[in-house]
Amino acid sequence: MYEKILHAQDGSEGAFKALAEAIELAKRYGAELHTISVEEIPHYGGSVGEVIEEQDWEEHRFREAVTRSRELARAAGIEIRPHILVGHEVKTIVEFVKEHGFDLLVVGFMGHSALYDRVMGSTCQSLVRLAPCSVLVVK
Repeated sequence: MYEKILHAQDGSEGAFKALAEAIELAKRYGAELHTISVEEIPHYGGSVGEVIEEQDWEEHRFREAVTRSRELARAAGIEIRPHILVGHEVKTIVEFVKEHGFDLLVVGFMGHSALYDRVMGSTCQSLVRLAPCSVLVVK
């Protein structure tokens, strides 16, 4: 049923719940499993130093999430292919899905930005609306 699965990884516990589902689906269908993390650089950094500091923090956070994701997949006998990109989360993930022909996107219900989601709209909701493939939202 699924040949290529993409999991959205922001390092949150919700994302790791979603990863567990993605791993099970990849095992069940013999599908490729990829994970994507998107670094959002601040739109209005006060200085180059602030942008670099923010980027370094993000890379560190995603490095830990990628390591943990690989360990969980390996324990289940699955290979996972991580991707860390820079850009707006929704736009970057949707474009990545289109470019690489994924047939399932697996996302956690709530990531790190709960307050932002309430004010500006949910990343999860936007992905469900805009992704060109099926989307599994894990609570």
